[in-house]
Amino acid sequence: MSSDFVDVITFYLPPLLLLWFFLGIRRRIKSGNNRSIMEEEFEAGLTEPASLHPVIDHGRCMGCGSCVDACPEQVNHPVLGLIDHKAVLIAPTNCIGHSACRLACPFDAITLVFGTERRGVDIPQLDESFQTNMKGIYIAGELGGMGLIRNAIEQGRQAVDVICKSERSSHTAPLDLIIIGAGPAGFSASLCAKSHGLSYQTIEQDSLGGTVFQFPRGKIVMTAPVDLPLIGRMRFTETTKEALLKFWRDVEKKSGIRINYKERVESITLLMRVTLSPRSIANMRRKMYCWQLDGVVRLGSLV
Repeated sequence: MSSDFVDVITFYLPPLLLLWFFLGIRRRIKSGNNRSIMEEEFEAGLTEPASLHPVIDHGRCMGCGSCVDACPEQVNHPVLGLIDHKAVLIAPTNCIGHSACRLACPFDAITLVFGTERRGVDIPQLDESFQTNMKGIYIAGELGGMGLIRNAIEQGRQAVDVICKSERSSHTAPLDLIIIGAGPAGFSASLCAKSHGLSYQTIEQDSLGGTVFQFPRGKIVMTAPVDLPLIGRMRFTETTKEALLKFWRDVEKKSGIRINYKERVESITLLMRVTLSPRSIANMRRKMYCWQLDGVVRLGSLV
């Protein structure tokens, strides 16, 4: 072994060992802090994510931390953390489904899901136009498995576009469209229905924003611009819950869309149209009230 090589090893090895030791200590401290946060969350019963959230495959995860760095919630509301060189969802209730973690993972170790082992969620089957297997009923946004706000807004618009373009049959129903929920998808659908001149009614059991209204104060809820029907480009790049809801309330007033608050839909019944002879109708009238609802498919269109 040459003296030059020994000199190089002697010169560089100690600082490298010192750096390795320092990084190891730092990693263990962070891991311990993340474990403490996770334990506090679980002791408080905060274990169930409210919406779309990541499930991490520890067989694939290499502990690079890209997902942690990518999450826009990390600064004010920790969501992910590294524990023992693996990414972990340390504060499940802080996650609101940005999906930045999945996009940032270089090892494809993250899957975005709804529900948990304790709280399962059945996501309905939809076709490419967001229509369910019950003709005339459309589902967009979180209920359909899409928790990201900008995607839910786009789905609400697309669903109403499909309803508007589909062949309309003449009917005596009082409305063309009923929109259940004034969350991101329902709000967008309401604006789109008004822009198409549809006769519609939006029903919301709580407040404008739906699930967004329930998020904690100061939550970063949007990280990219999106287009709203009638309004145009929402040029938000990083928006809190309060700022977004204020913008939506202003849009609601300016656009004049109709939303019935504090009303709840508990069931949907599909009615069949039956053609009866005059004699049969006369016999039915003697036994029961007969309600005729023509065009129930259009009335039953939900977004």
